[in-house]
Amino acid sequence: MPDIKHAISINGSPDRVYRLVSSGSGFSRWWAADVTEHESKRIVELGFFNRATIFRLTLDRAEPPIATEWHCETGGEWQDTKLLFRLQQMDGQTLLRFSHAGWRHETDYFVACNTTWGELMFRLKAVAEGKSSGPHFTMTGLSS
Repeated sequence: MPDIKHAISINGSPDRVYRLVSSGSGFSRWWAADVTEHESKRIVELGFFNRATIFRLTLDRAEPPIATEWHCETGGEWQDTKLLFRLQQMDGQTLLRFSHAGWRHETDYFVACNTTWGELMFRLKAVAEGKSSGPHFTMTGLSS
């Protein structure tokens, strides 16, 4: 099964980065503006393109401030994949290792998602470093 993988150094503590990858409110700061976080805070829904696409994620593993693992319950090719965020403090920075794991096939959509995840990693970095203009996906499309 193919996986998408990225690594990025962030000028910020693992605690700060962890808050951005472990909750719907964190996701709404760098990923998508349309986020619903259920009361348990272990289930998050992200809406894209006026909710034409909805990804439902369940938090399977949380190890503050070093790791989170989300299970994608819905989303076409995303269904039953995992979003893995691993954080390691190194030389005053945080190294984020990200994987979108468990894809069934390497399709054109997989390749497009790899590109988008690369963009999202830089958006996450900007938010963690206090330089962001908001989430990559707005309610109606992409931000600038």
